[in-house]
Amino acid sequence: MMYDIVIVGAGFAGLSAAIYTARFRLNTLVIGKEIGGTLITAHKVENYPAYKSISGFDLMQKLIEHVKSYDVEIKDGNVIEIERGDGKFTVKTEKEEFECKSVIIATGTVRRKLGVKGEKELENKGVHYCATCDGPIYKNKVVAVIGGSDSAATEALFLTEHASKVYIIYRQDKIRAEPINLEKVEENEKIEVITNANVKEIRGGGKVESVMLDTGKEIKLDAVFIEIGSVPGTMLAAQLGLELNERNEIVIDKYSKTNVEGVMAAGDLTDSRLKQAVISASEGVMAAFSAFNHVKLKK
Repeated sequence: MMYDIVIVGAGFAGLSAAIYTARFRLNTLVIGKEIGGTLITAHKVENYPAYKSISGFDLMQKLIEHVKSYDVEIKDGNVIEIERGDGKFTVKTEKEEFECKSVIIATGTVRRKLGVKGEKELENKGVHYCATCDGPIYKNKVVAVIGGSDSAATEALFLTEHASKVYIIYRQDKIRAEPINLEKVEENEKIEVITNANVKEIRGGGKVESVMLDTGKEIKLDAVFIEIGSVPGTMLAAQLGLELNERNEIVIDKYSKTNVEGVMAAGDLTDSRLKQAVISASEGVMAAFSAFNHVKLKK
């Protein structure tokens, strides 16, 4: 069977694209290793239009329901290769392969690791990468968020709902949260911000017990949540010969087109500076529009 479009990635960008490819009456297949993507783990989303405050899980469920209302085919799977040739693309998972006329890559990002002693050994034993997923188990415990982005601030704020104390440990002189979230951090008595410090070791015998900073200070705690950004999942892009920038992000134009005809990209793996759900949605829509034009011209 020849699909008009295969969307690789089932996060906010990919599913937003699917709504529009369905409305354009393109025969669409969505393949995703994790249906819902990383946004599904967000505690609160307060910057998506029309929702003053909504959990990432609830927002994604609404989007998934919207996509399914168009009877779009969604498959759970990990795409390992995309081949191009003779005016078509072959998308391969570990078990199946699918032919299509156009591809949208929306595989998002993967969490960046800290890369210090003890991190790998104590992963899921007090070392975590998702506060919403694992924070509730640290009721009345002491925890730390490593990082200084807005995401780190929101993770810390969520953790105060469970932990007795939350450290934010950041290597620069001040955290880079949105003003509204920075105010919330500064007003929260449970949060202590430690700046100009790097975690050089995570210590513990079978579970996290402390972190050692490069300042020479050791902090006793029960868990560490690492929030130092993500790296784009662009393995497939390299296979296809897509142009990447110095941050390994896919370069797209204002219509979400890449340098390879018939291949579009959308979401956090592109070279757009702002990584937000609303941006992912808009790029997904533009990618769908470009896919429609590509398929239409090929008929």
